[in-house]
Amino acid sequence: MKKPVDAANFLVSRAAEDSEFRERLLARPRETIEKELGASLAGDHEIQVHEESSTTTHLVLPPRDRRTGAEREAAKTGAASLEFLRKTLHDPAPPLRPPVPKRPEARKKAATAEELAGAGRESIRRGLAFLESTIDENGAWHCIRFNVADPDIPRHYERPPFITALCVLALESCDDARARAMCDASRAYLVDTIEYPGLWRYYRHLPQDLDSTTLCSLVIGAHPWILLGRNVPQILANRDEEGRFMTWVLAEDEPNVVSRFRLEADPVVNANVIAYLGDCPETGPAQRWLEDLVIEGGVEDSSKWYPDTVAIYYATARAMSRAQPALDRLRPVLGERILALRDGEGEFGNILQAAQAVSALCSIGSIETVDAKRAAERLISTQHEDGSWPEFLAFGDQSLKWGTVGQIGHGSEAVTSAFCIEALECLVEFLRV
Repeated sequence: MKKPVDAANFLVSRAAEDSEFRERLLARPRETIEKELGASLAGDHEIQVHEESSTTTHLVLPPRDRRTGAEREAAKTGAASLEFLRKTLHDPAPPLRPPVPKRPEARKKAATAEELAGAGRESIRRGLAFLESTIDENGAWHCIRFNVADPDIPRHYERPPFITALCVLALESCDDARARAMCDASRAYLVDTIEYPGLWRYYRHLPQDLDSTTLCSLVIGAHPWILLGRNVPQILANRDEEGRFMTWVLAEDEPNVVSRFRLEADPVVNANVIAYLGDCPETGPAQRWLEDLVIEGGVEDSSKWYPDTVAIYYATARAMSRAQPALDRLRPVLGERILALRDGEGEFGNILQAAQAVSALCSIGSIETVDAKRAAERLISTQHEDGSWPEFLAFGDQSLKWGTVGQIGHGSEAVTSAFCIEALECLVEFLRV
C-alpha cells in the first residue's frame, strides 16, 4: 500500500474502526505496523502502543534534549558570534587541488562498451576506497566551507548532517559492500543527530530547516519517528499562502537569524519535501509551482542555495523517481531542459555538473539520450590517482542579495566523488545492456 503522509494518525484511525487490528496493534505493535505500512522499522528502536480508557489517561513526554540548557542558550546568544561559528567548523581544510589534466588516451584504453563498463567499475572501486578514508569514525561525511569571492579566506571542514544525507542518497545507488557499510554507518550518525520529532539543522546556531530534515528523513526512513510521520505536522505548517514549503523552521524561543531571507521558496527544498512526503494533496501546490517553474524556463537563479541549474534539475528528477507519480508532467520537459545545458562541445560544465546531469537523466528514464561512452570516459579520465574527483562548488549563497552575509560556498572532493560514483553506476549498467 501507499504509505500515508501522517502514518501515526492513520494507524489510530484504523484501530478505531477495526477492533481486530486494534488488538494486534496492542499485542504486537512492531509486526502490525510493519505489515500495515509495508515497511521495516529500525531494529534497535522499541515500539510501545498504549490504550487510554475512561479510568486511565496517558501523558507522553517528548525525549530529553541531547543538548544541555547551557548549550541551547549558547546557540541562541551566539548566533552572530564568529567564535561560536568556529565551533561548528572543524580542522582547517587544505587548498583546492587543480583538476586532473585531460587524458586523451582514455578512449583507446576502453574502446568497447564492455571494456568501458569494466573501467567504470574499477573507477567506482577506487572512488569507494577514497571515500572510506574520508568518512569519520561516527559515519559523518565532510564538506569544506569557503569564500567564493576571496580564496584567501581560510577554508574549513564542516560535518553537518545535511552533507551526510546528501552524499548517502547518491551513494545508495551503489551495491558494493563497502558502499553499503558506509551508508549504514552514516545512517547511525543521522539517527544520533536527530531532534524530536524528526527535524535537523545545518549549524547549531541556525534554526531547523526543511532541506536538512527531508534529506535526512529520506536516508533513515525506517526510524519510527520518520516512518510514522512524526515530523509531518511541522513540515506542513511551514508553507506559505501559495502552499510552497519554506526553508527554515523557526521556533518561538529562537533568534530569527535568517529574517533577511526566511520567506524564500527554494525549488530544491520543495523538490526534497515532495521526495519525502510523496504524491499527496499536501504537496500538490508545491508540485504545480515546481512544474510551472521548469516548463516556463524560470529555473535559472531561482534558488538561493543551489546556484547551478543542473543541481535544481537533479533534485527535481530525484523527487520524480522517489515520489511517483509526482511531477510526472515534467518527465519529457525535464529531459529536454537537462540536455539543453550542454555547451558547444556537448559537455555539461564541470565534472560535478556532468555527474548530476547523467544521474538526473537516469532517474527520469532518459539515460539513452546521452553518449554513455563519452560520459563514462570523461568521468574516468577526471579521477585523481587517489580515487577522488575534484572539488567543485556543490551549493551555497553566491551573492549578497539574500542577506547581509553571502558568497559562502560548500563543496569537497568527497561530495563530488559521491555524485560521480552515482553517475558511473548509471552508465556502467547502461553500457552492459
